[in-house]
Amino acid sequence: MTRLIPFLSIVLLLAGGCVQQPAALTDAEKQQYVEKGKGLAQASFAALSGRLAEAIEQGGVPYAAPFCSVTALPLLDSLSKANNAVIRRTSLKVRNSANQPAPWEKEILLQYEAQSQKGEALKPVVKAINLNEVAFAAPISVLPLCVKCHGKVGETMDAADYEAIKKTYPADQAFGYAEGDLRGMWSIVFKRE
Repeated sequence: MTRLIPFLSIVLLLAGGCVQQPAALTDAEKQQYVEKGKGLAQASFAALSGRLAEAIEQGGVPYAAPFCSVTALPLLDSLSKANNAVIRRTSLKVRNSANQPAPWEKEILLQYEAQSQKGEALKPVVKAINLNEVAFAAPISVLPLCVKCHGKVGETMDAADYEAIKKTYPADQAFGYAEGDLRGMWSIVFKRE
C-alpha cells in the first residue's frame, strides 16, 4: 500500500498537467464573435426594454418590478435557445441574485469599472473560456428610462417605487445609478465553432 501512494501521486500530477488550455482566438474569430455578440445583445435589449416600457406604461414601476422578475429570465432563455447561446446580464450590483457574475464575468466587470472611472471607452470583449466555449461581453450603460428603477432613491427614483421593487427583490443592490453610469454587462456564451 505504501508503494501505491507515491505511484498514484505521480499519476495524478501527470494527469493534472494534461489539462488543455483553450486555444487562442484568431483576430478573424474574435471579430466574428464580436459581431454575433453585438447582434444578440441588441436583439435582447430591444426585446427586454420594449416589454419593460410597456409594463411601466401599463402600471408604473410597481407593476413593472414583478413583471421583470417573471419575464426577463424566460425571455433571455428563449432567445438563448433560438440562437444556440447562453445570454444573460450581470453586474457587480445585482437586483436578482440569479444574475451574480461568474468569475470570468466579474474579472471583465472590474476591468470595465476601472476603465469607466478613468473615462475610457468601454468596448466589447471576446475570450475563450474553455476548449468548447467563447464568451462575448459588452457593457450596459444606464439610459434615461433605467433611472426610474435603478436611479438614486428620492432623486431620480421615487421612494414608493423603490419600496415596490424591494418587495420583489429584497436583496436588491442595483440602485443609486445616474444616467451614463456603467450598470453591468451583457454576457453571451457561444459554443466554439
